[in-house]
Amino acid sequence: MGIEEKIIYEDDDYVVVNKDSGMLAIPDRYNKDLPNLYDMLTEKYGKIFIVHRLDKDTSGAIIFAKNPEAHRDLSIKWEEGGVSKTYYALVTGRFDEAQGNINLPIGPLKKKKGVMVVDKRNGKEAFTSYKVLEKYREYTYLEVTPKTGRTHQIRVHLAAIGHPLVVDPLYNRKEAILNLGKREEKIEPQNFKTKKKQEIKPKISKEMLEKIRKQAEEKSKAAPIIGRLPLHAGKIRFMHYRTNEFVEIEAPMPKDMRTTLDVLSLQSFFMNKEKKTL
Repeated sequence: MGIEEKIIYEDDDYVVVNKDSGMLAIPDRYNKDLPNLYDMLTEKYGKIFIVHRLDKDTSGAIIFAKNPEAHRDLSIKWEEGGVSKTYYALVTGRFDEAQGNINLPIGPLKKKKGVMVVDKRNGKEAFTSYKVLEKYREYTYLEVTPKTGRTHQIRVHLAAIGHPLVVDPLYNRKEAILNLGKREEKIEPQNFKTKKKQEIKPKISKEMLEKIRKQAEEKSKAAPIIGRLPLHAGKIRFMHYRTNEFVEIEAPMPKDMRTTLDVLSLQSFFMNKEKKTL
């Protein structure tokens, strides 16, 4: 899909792209040949200006300016909190409260480059609001609104309160989810000492062993339902400097994240149905 198909808003001053997860917003520091939105838009428009960034694995709306005046105005609004940003996130655990705020300063982890941490002594002020949209068995779907724009702010803040993104190699050490919402059955310990050896020896037929082997083989080949940050920049709202009117852009959610939420919803539905029949 070309860059034209990803543009969700455009006027004489701005262009907004619905960025795919995995796509770089700007050129890579070490490999300039990697595809990125800045180079694609520069090729299309001749000159483009970076207003803000999104992590490589975060999807959603990202704004570029077409001229210096538009860039200067929106950059100032961005720094002063004049741009409203709404993200959608799937996190671990369930919330008791319907909404909340996180006010924790953030700074870089000195021992590991590219990783941010809550740093109450030297960190910069960071404020994030969240609202619960849906609760699942082991996860929660949130609407998240960062009031400041620190690096990895949403990821760090949610991890700090014990609800990291479901998939996050840096702040949750998980790189994919295969079987969403499934728990291993707990096996109660048995007192095998009182049993004779022949009584506890498993009796499994060759057919059953072959079936188990095939199931394990198929499971190893299965692709993860989602293997990236379940974080989507869904909405951006700002006052246009030329028209003095508010512009609100909404970026459709990508298929992999929609599918993940659908799977969780179905699981919750059938689990609740089973509880009612008990």
